[in-house]
Formats: sequence, C-alpha cells, structure tokens
Amino acid sequence: MGSTGEQLGVMKLSDALRKAQSLGLDLVEIAPTATPPVCKIIDFGKFRYDVSKQTKDKRPSGSKLKEIKFRVNIDDHDYLTKIRHGEEFLDRGNKVRVQLQFRGREMAHQEFGMQLVHKVRDDLSGMSQVEMEPKVAGRNITMTLAPLPANRRKRRFTASAEPVEGQEPAVSSAQPQTS
Repeated sequence: MGSTGEQLGVMKLSDALRKAQSLGLDLVEIAPTATPPVCKIIDFGKFRYDVSKQTKDKRPSGSKLKEIKFRVNIDDHDYLTKIRHGEEFLDRGNKVRVQLQFRGREMAHQEFGMQLVHKVRDDLSGMSQVEMEPKVAGRNITMTLAPLPANRRKRRFTASAEPVEGQEPAVSSAQPQTS
C-alpha cells in the first residue's frame, strides 16, 4: 500500500524498499501472516504513535471508588448535598463508599446510624445497587454502592434544590412564614 492508502499491488521487497526510500518514508509490515505479507509505506514514528494511541483507547478506564462521609446528626441540607454528590459519582460510573462515623456517645445509639445508612441506600436506589451491605466496623458503618447500567439509572435529585420532575420532594426544610 502507498502512503496515501492506494493499492500498489504485489511487489518485490527490493522494489518496495526503493519506492519507500524515494518518498523519504519507511516500509512497515502490517500483516506478516497474510500471503503475500501486507506492507505499507508510511512514517514509522507516526505509525508507532497511532498504534500506542489505539491500545490506550481500548484500555478500560475502570471505575473509581468515591467516598461520602456522614455523621449521625447530619442536617437536611447537608444530607441532600451529599446525596447529590453521590448521584453525580454514580452517574459517571464510579462506585460509592458510604461511611457513617460515630463520635463519643453516639456509639450508644447505633440504630440511628443504621437508619441513616438505609435512608441513603433507598435515596440512591434509582442510581445504584448495593455491592456491600452496611456493616459496623469499630466506630464506622460502611456500605458500598455500585452504579446501575446507564439505561436503568434514574436521578432523583438534581443540582438545584428541587427533585427531578415526577418525583416527590425528598426533604422539605422550608417552612411558610406568617407575619
């Protein structure tokens, strides 16, 4: 094959080398197992760059593990912000580790922590599936969520304070004021 992709037909090796040298390019063997072997007249440095770029593109990027930390007595607005971040991570295809940390006397009421972790699981159920069930490890409760396939994901919380249309509001902290 020529440098522009046109077929040059079957040639002797010496003729092909002479043609490549006259163009100031290299003769690169593309398919050595074919009969006859297929060669191309191209710049070898560019060829190596293109091959490395193709192999890099084929490599899966892999999903990263993102972590969201909670405390038992988290405020509603802070909770919604963390849930939105979790949805964003899951939407990008990352796994999310939910970690709830107890401090001091909070350890006496671990059931409140479990309730919060289950609430997080339920709120992110449209975007994820539980990979590792919530478990207590020392002063922490840890749970890992894996993203659902892209066609099954449904976001419930958007970047604004309102839920996505068709959904009920998750938490409403605004109270009407009377004057």
